[in-house]
Amino acid sequence: MNRRRRVFEGKGKIMYEGPEPGTLIQFFKDDAFSADSAATGIIDGKGVLNNRISEYVFGHLNTIGIPTHFIRRLNMREQLVREVEMIPLIISVRNVAAGSLARRLGLEEGTPLPRSIVEFFLNAEELGNPLVTEEHITAFGWATPPELDDIMALAIRINDFLTGLFLGAGIQLVDFKIECGRLYEGDMMRIILADEISPDSCRLADLSTHERLDRDASAANPGDLFRAYSEVARRLGIMNENEPARAAGPVLVK
Repeated sequence: MNRRRRVFEGKGKIMYEGPEPGTLIQFFKDDAFSADSAATGIIDGKGVLNNRISEYVFGHLNTIGIPTHFIRRLNMREQLVREVEMIPLIISVRNVAAGSLARRLGLEEGTPLPRSIVEFFLNAEELGNPLVTEEHITAFGWATPPELDDIMALAIRINDFLTGLFLGAGIQLVDFKIECGRLYEGDMMRIILADEISPDSCRLADLSTHERLDRDASAANPGDLFRAYSEVARRLGIMNENEPARAAGPVLVK
């Protein structure tokens, strides 16, 4: 069997060369990490859950006309995606005060925001992914003003969809992070959604109890993260309702 060429490896995924030109294989890892990007260990089955949750979300986004890099799921841990030129920004969409926004502005965690807020961070982990303004982005050529307009429009549309999707499952979407890329098709270029959308990249909470259903659920016990991610999958209809979460890995609906 030929070894696949590794293109990139991040905290939660590995990107491999795809079977056809212009494609990549996105592999979801079991590595767990905290909100400050510190590694917290390996949680068996986490990659499987993130793969299926992200597949579910991206599939629905494709259906409603939001352009993404997702093509199809290959197996329990891998997706076939379009190769794009990644824009070096993390786009954060916030609905409720939490994390760095709450600390910067002196807001109480959990305070609803007057409206959804979109923030940009430079995707440079060695610098701590610093907050940047549109002026920084255009001055340094990370994206053009028209590209920023497209990114903002995508972010707001995605937020509208995700808010409703999770609300229907009894989950509050506190905030989420996405990444975008440039897809070249002949002489045309368009901005599309890339990377993933999963509990690794969203802050999620139960609407009634406010229990965390994202990566911060593992602060005290790594097993809590598996249960939280399993609960998200179960509520979205990805995982069998009558199947208990267990450390050996989830049972997923085919």
